[in-house]
Amino acid sequence: MRFALAAVLCALPLAAFAAGSDDTEPPKPTETTTKCTDAQVWDEKTQSCVNAQSGQLDDDTRFQAVRELAWAGQPEQALIVLAAMTEGETDRVLTYKGFANRKAGRLEQGLDHYAHALEVNPDNILARSYLGQMLVEMGEIAMARTQLDEIRARGGAGTWAEASLSQAVGTGQTLSY
Repeated sequence: MRFALAAVLCALPLAAFAAGSDDTEPPKPTETTTKCTDAQVWDEKTQSCVNAQSGQLDDDTRFQAVRELAWAGQPEQALIVLAAMTEGETDRVLTYKGFANRKAGRLEQGLDHYAHALEVNPDNILARSYLGQMLVEMGEIAMARTQLDEIRARGGAGTWAEASLSQAVGTGQTLSY
């Protein structure tokens, strides 16, 4: 796995442009995590839980549900909702596929999704932070430090993405979200 990890990370582009997405405020619990079950999503219009595949939902609503489920410790449910998204393999979808797989204990799949997210958008500092935290969990502190340097080089100094990875690199402890 170490060789595969090094190969993937070396293949990622290193040029810096924009900071990328850093949507890191914890989502407030909604009915999606307090009332709905089986990867259903709360639909504000109907005031009910609906299947993630429902045509009543748009991808932004699904994505907010994904974030809420993932941060609430329900990675398998988040993956089901991600699979219902229609926008394709965007970097935000890939980032959360990486996060949910990592939290479900599937590190290889998490790594693949983070790498793909960074191929789509090398400036996605949230994907870099989550990847770096996974590397810390794997004991690969030097590789995690490389992601921290990339976050800073891409304009991410002072963001949650930088602060959380910096803390993880410094303490060896990652966040649960």
